[in-house]
Amino acid sequence: MLLLAVFAALLALSYAARTSASAREDAPAVATTPPLAPPPPVEPSSAPRPEPRKPRWRSLGSSRRRGHAVAIVRRSVPLRARPRGRVVARADRVTEFGDQRVLSIAQQRGPWLGVAATEQPNGELAWIHMKNRGLDFRRTPYSLHADLSGRWVELRRRGRRVRRISVAIGRPGSETPTGRFAVTDKLSGYRYGSYYGCCILALNGHQPNLPAGWTGGNRLAIHGTNAPGSIGAAASAGCLRAGDADLRVLMRRVPLGTPVFITH
Repeated sequence: MLLLAVFAALLALSYAARTSASAREDAPAVATTPPLAPPPPVEPSSAPRPEPRKPRWRSLGSSRRRGHAVAIVRRSVPLRARPRGRVVARADRVTEFGDQRVLSIAQQRGPWLGVAATEQPNGELAWIHMKNRGLDFRRTPYSLHADLSGRWVELRRRGRRVRRISVAIGRPGSETPTGRFAVTDKLSGYRYGSYYGCCILALNGHQPNLPAGWTGGNRLAIHGTNAPGSIGAAASAGCLRAGDADLRVLMRRVPLGTPVFITH
């Protein structure tokens, strides 16, 4: 009887074991996530890359509609003999007479600006870089035009005549130089002598042919006079002389940096 009970128990255990193994074999496999593989290398694009855009410099040239461009010196800037050339001088914030330094822009070559400066001889420009942080820019609608043959000076606004005045010009041997100049200072004539009249518009140009014994300096100017009878004659050391009433008009209307064109 005992043997039968033991045998039955062994059969039951054997059956349970077979059933468990069968269940394990029939069970679905558990899905596993494969490890992340590195992404495939990116093939370089065959499309041509766009060329970098070239800087487009703002034009500061002059025109009748827009007026004449000037550069206001806020702090010292180098003046060069040519674009990217050697430094010939530095333009400070104020002139030697104490006025704000304003440079008339005569030419532009890319980012380089050719300006009328006292540091250069007549007819030669100094060059500044328009990206210099010591500069501000503006425009003036005014210009001055002197005709030595007619012995007059015209104030023009956007190319149109506003006023024409009679002037004295340089006498023989000290003729008034011709070319493009600019107003650098607006001064009281009485500070420098009665022969300058009420007012002086100093220019950046120089008189290379001073009279013998002259001690008044070589800067060109348009100024008043204490000899109104000389107006209309070739009587000066090279400057242009006008009546005080006319000079006072120019002093009010003409800003620093205004271009001045002197022709025969």
